[in-house]
Amino acid sequence: MKSINNRSTYFSGWSVIACLIAVFILTPIIAVIVLAFMPKENIWPHLLATTLPRYLLNSLVLMIVTGLLAGIMGVAAAWLVVMKEFPARRVLEWALLLPLSIPTYIGAYALVDFWEYAGPFQTMIRDLFGFASASDYWFPEVRSRNSAIFVFAFSLYPYVYLLSRAAFKEQSTCALETSRALGCGPWASFWKVGLPLARPAVVVGVAIVMMETLNDFGAVEFFAVQTLTTGIFTVWLEASNSGGAAQIATVILALVMLLLMLERFGRKQSKFHQMSKQTRPPVREALSVKSAIGATAFCFMMVGIGFLMPFAIMLEHALGSADLWLRPDLWRAAFTTVWVGAVAACVTVLGGVLLIYAVRLSHAKWVTFLLPVTAIGYAAPGAVIGLGILIPMAAFDNMLADWIEAITGVDIGLLFTGTAVAVIFAYCVRFFAIAFGAVDAAMGRITPSMSMASRSLGQGAGGTLKKIHYPLIRGSLMTAALLIFVDSAKELPATLLLRPFGFDTLATHIYGYASLEDINGAAPASIVVILVSLLAVMIVSRTSQSDLNK
Repeated sequence: MKSINNRSTYFSGWSVIACLIAVFILTPIIAVIVLAFMPKENIWPHLLATTLPRYLLNSLVLMIVTGLLAGIMGVAAAWLVVMKEFPARRVLEWALLLPLSIPTYIGAYALVDFWEYAGPFQTMIRDLFGFASASDYWFPEVRSRNSAIFVFAFSLYPYVYLLSRAAFKEQSTCALETSRALGCGPWASFWKVGLPLARPAVVVGVAIVMMETLNDFGAVEFFAVQTLTTGIFTVWLEASNSGGAAQIATVILALVMLLLMLERFGRKQSKFHQMSKQTRPPVREALSVKSAIGATAFCFMMVGIGFLMPFAIMLEHALGSADLWLRPDLWRAAFTTVWVGAVAACVTVLGGVLLIYAVRLSHAKWVTFLLPVTAIGYAAPGAVIGLGILIPMAAFDNMLADWIEAITGVDIGLLFTGTAVAVIFAYCVRFFAIAFGAVDAAMGRITPSMSMASRSLGQGAGGTLKKIHYPLIRGSLMTAALLIFVDSAKELPATLLLRPFGFDTLATHIYGYASLEDINGAAPASIVVILVSLLAVMIVSRTSQSDLNK
């Protein structure tokens, strides 16, 4: 009887649900790996001899330099707002998060529009100094890898800033006061005490920045920088070679796994503990007038370049003509974005609830192992997920259509591949980690005694989830759903690969106009996406602030 009970515990219905959810999340990644190692046409030798080294070099340079710059800016800003007192500090503390609301591809469109040869800045220079052509003066190349790094650094530094700020606020002022008593100045205390204590958080933030840089397609494609992500589109869509695209995707997955390993190793090797029983929060030091002006200018510069400038440029275009807001394709794209993002958010959050709850009910180690594995979708670029979804889904669609035609004689066509189902599936896989993290944290705050009391009163597992857990975690679920909705509205690579004919979200609508050099046409949708993204920034800011105050 004991072995039967153990068997039923290890293979309960909830365990099966957890396993099915994990299979759906991991299928795209597994499909890419299988397709790469068993392609119809092996182009590894051709890739290695021609384009792959260039794709890999550009991707590595973008990731490393962007991570370095974003890390420096994010850590410096976090140290200033936590440890120093200067004018407008309270406003800048949350304003430094605003660049998160500017998708990198919108930042790229705005930068090129303003700084290129025909843009207002260079036009002003020619008018001011009487230059007749570009050969009369020097100006850096706008559509270049350096410009892409510039946009990425100022768009993505908030990831480092947010985590570093939390790490600095959690540090006790005792350690810093001890270093000052031993003769360390402000900078020496930062380098020898503050930064080492925050290093795990900084490593995590920089790793996220590098993964987001690797994931980007819209910005690098607009800057004409050939990366691994653009290589997937080129090999698959232009050369019609899905196996070659999958082989490039495996290189991306290898880089992602390397980043995750480095991030874990960095945290493992950087363990610091508070030795005193009572800790005091850091006391902000008043800066001199000159230093205070410099700190304020530095933080305003980051907000200005990362948020105010691209927002103002796109807003000027959007308000230039009322006709831009009356285009039917804009509102069709907005409606599609709303309903697709809403469905993806609901499905993803439901899957996260079922998986976390199943793991908590099960005592099987193999079920617990599913949790970290399902989070890999968030690290995998959208282009990789799109490739991994389309191939197996198309095969399943064709098999189902053939089977129904053999039975009924009716050709139903493709049910899933040619619809929004593929796009919604991609969003669920890509952003499942958001739901997973929110639900896991919310359920972790519920005492096990409440579940036991519910079960003792006759409620089953499903009834306990519905009547006890759901009311307690409803706020966290709404937050997770909003974040997933916003990220779905901004997602570009996966949507471009999987969308059916005539299917446009706001992101693809913006990309379509921008690829034709029509920034005016892209501006209204860009403003909508930025305003929607501000919701996510407000949620993140409010959540992080409440966590720090606990």
